[in-house]
Amino acid sequence: MDWVADFWIPVIKGVVMVIVLLLGGAYATLWERKICARFGVRYGPNVAGPFGLFQPLADAVKAIFKEEFIPSHADKLIYLMGPGISYGAVLITFAVIPFGPEVNLFGQKVGLWIGDINVGLLYLLAIAGLGSYGVVLGGWSSNNKYSLIGALRAAAQMISYELPMGLALVSVVLVVGSLSLRQIVDFQGNWPLIALQPVGFLLFLIAIIAESNRSPFDLPEAENELVSGFMTEYGGIKFALYFMGEYTAMVVNSAIVATIFLGGWKWPAIISDIHPLLGVALFLAKVLFVMFLFVWIRTSTPRVRYDKFMRFCWKFMVPLALANLAVTAVVVALIA
Repeated sequence: MDWVADFWIPVIKGVVMVIVLLLGGAYATLWERKICARFGVRYGPNVAGPFGLFQPLADAVKAIFKEEFIPSHADKLIYLMGPGISYGAVLITFAVIPFGPEVNLFGQKVGLWIGDINVGLLYLLAIAGLGSYGVVLGGWSSNNKYSLIGALRAAAQMISYELPMGLALVSVVLVVGSLSLRQIVDFQGNWPLIALQPVGFLLFLIAIIAESNRSPFDLPEAENELVSGFMTEYGGIKFALYFMGEYTAMVVNSAIVATIFLGGWKWPAIISDIHPLLGVALFLAKVLFVMFLFVWIRTSTPRVRYDKFMRFCWKFMVPLALANLAVTAVVVALIA
């Protein structure tokens, strides 16, 4: 019955996606701590389970049973909604990312994606804007000056860096001729877009690191200036939701970079065409590579000053993104 398949297959894929992202965000913390430790000539977590594999579980149990508190001066409803909005936005972002081709399961063709929409890039930008609401509302509702300053920093940072990110994506759209993520992956069967858009790749990578508040751009929660920024008044599982949201965002953002610029499950095509599972494995390898870049950048660069950070966006990244867009438009017009 087609209607049964049309209903249950997306539901099953959605449940699997949520479970995978929950585990991915949890083990991204272990991934980062292990790599940072190796860069610092240390071992990292190695006590909770073999090779420290149970450390994320121990952290989760600690967060769940930690003391819960809600400041009496907070706007309680919005205060409770903030972490949920932030984490929920990260989860639904993955819905349009294809991580493999169509496969046959029990006589039914199943695409390895949740939703295939022809405006996938616009969806990603829209959800990126939605995710900032969780941070801003959480900081504002805490009714704490440090939290409010952190929320204002986050809003300014996200709005600013969405501009070069969007311009980099427009350059991709000019080259591919489509907003669909599946068509962008299909276009990269022979050459990944990082070869055709190296400047766009660097701009997008920097912008998406800034969007997700990753170090060295974690200024909305700069401990030495703002206690803990927009998360100052949060503790227990609510703090853990913000914390896990950032690490899950690292996984999702790495998947976005791998899809748009590194060919997704394709390239080299000879590998991905042998078997669908090889394509999925290739996609996961690219995601892990980008996640390694995220951690490498964190361990290698110091936190920048906020005014220099914003000046870097408006005086360097935006003009460079506009120049890249103009050159791309001229080259595409000449080739066409």
